Amino acid sequence: MSSREIADLVESRHDSVKRTVERLAERAVIQLPPMVEVKNHQNQTTYEYRIGKRDSYVIVAQLSPEFTARLVDCWQALEQHQISHIPQTLPDALRLAADLAEHNQALESQLADAAPKVAFVDRYVDARGSMTFRQVCKLIEAKEPEFRGFLLDRRIMYRLNGTMLPYQNHIDAKRFEVKTGTNITNAHAFTQSRFTTKGIRWVAGLWAEYKVGYMA
Repeated sequence: MSSREIADLVESRHDSVKRTVERLAERAVIQLPPMVEVKNHQNQTTYEYRIGKRDSYVIVAQLSPEFTARLVDCWQALEQHQISHIPQTLPDALRLAADLAEHNQALESQLADAAPKVAFVDRYVDARGSMTFRQVCKLIEAKEPEFRGFLLDRRIMYRLNGTMLPYQNHIDAKRFEVKTGTNITNAHAFTQSRFTTKGIRWVAGLWAEYKVGYMA
């Protein structure tokens, strides 16, 4: 799928989609896809990214999550077109079935691996209560730079003067608590954001879903 097709899908400017692709790649959320040269309807040379299935879902979720269902339909149409002519003989059909079974088995294995971790999070947060960003990273076994980029890309948190703060809608949803105060050592004001028990469960589920790549 091309970046222009994604732009058409989410009804956005192509240059805006390309900037999103590059920003996500810089944060290691997706791999930077190859760029190809194409001719537009005016026979002018333009450049598009060629994007795989998993990364296309990440990009659409960043741009316009409400278009995810449309993206699913688009991929199904593409895949149906690709496989409709393949199984011409019994060996070909068996080979295709084996490939699909292997893919599904791998996905089920990933989901099975993730399930105990999500259950552990539930048990752990019941005992501990609210947690800091770093504590949550350790709990869900996430690398801090990757998890920080995930929170920024999903518009869960944002940076302000070097501090990670939650968006107001997530505070209103009781997923975070924000504490302010004054450092007794240097009298500097500080702000600390903590994930609530509800927020830890919620973000752990999102993170597990993201790591599994359930639509890959």
